[in-house]
Amino acid sequence: GFLAINHLWRGQVAEAEALMAEAESLLDDTHAAMASQPSVFHAGFVWDAAKEYAEARLTAAIFGGLPIPLPADLRLDPIPYLHGLGETVGECRRRMLDTLRNGDLDEAERLLGLMDSIVDLLADLDYPDGMTSSLRRTPDVARSLVERSRSDLTATAVQERLRRDLEQHRSG
Repeated sequence: GFLAINHLWRGQVAEAEALMAEAESLLDDTHAAMASQPSVFHAGFVWDAAKEYAEARLTAAIFGGLPIPLPADLRLDPIPYLHGLGETVGECRRRMLDTLRNGDLDEAERLLGLMDSIVDLLADLDYPDGMTSSLRRTPDVARSLVERSRSDLTATAVQERLRRDLEQHRSG
């Protein structure tokens, strides 16, 4: 997942897709091999791999402006999927900051809206930590990223408005 996301950041979508396809195949093989031993599948290292895979697929969809895949679309258990979804908020924040630097306020707004939706979804899931592998902490971290992002977007939008008003005043 991590390497695929690095390729996405560099605009190397084909390379990222190849890594994600490889991860998908390995997860499928792991599911098949552990079908008779589900407790092993729920071991940390397998769930961590599934979470990383989910994060990569979700980040690729968001960066590409595509619909966000659901756990069933990725053939993943909901718990690592939801943890991966929470991790995408950080990737969205990084992407939003890049779009702000490039002056694309519309894309920054879209990303902030997605971040808000993800946090709202995760916050609505009120299940014991034992059932969700401590998912409760994820929306708290994501919410702080969203609030910082909202502040950054607001400051940039106000600065842009001020810049336009000054230009209009100079030329008017």
